[in-house]
Amino acid sequence: MIKVSRNESDLDRLLRLIVGVSLIFLALMNNTLDSTIRIVFLVLAGALVFTALSGFCGLYRLLGISTCPVKPRSTKRKSK
Repeated sequence: MIKVSRNESDLDRLLRLIVGVSLIFLALMNNTLDSTIRIVFLVLAGALVFTALSGFCGLYRLLGISTCPVKPRSTKRKSK
């Protein structure tokens, strides 16, 4: 299993969740939007909700960004 460290703050996660749920609502309830735009909104919303729930953003990792105040623990074990 691949271990990923959290790189999003609680505020970042909350904002992603709010925007993601808003996009889902907009895509499903607005009949005037083109179907392509609806699909784009749903895919973007899915990514936002997933990253909000997991606390990890792959794009942040690629760019070397972390909004999480907690530093990841070292994976090395101390020998006795």
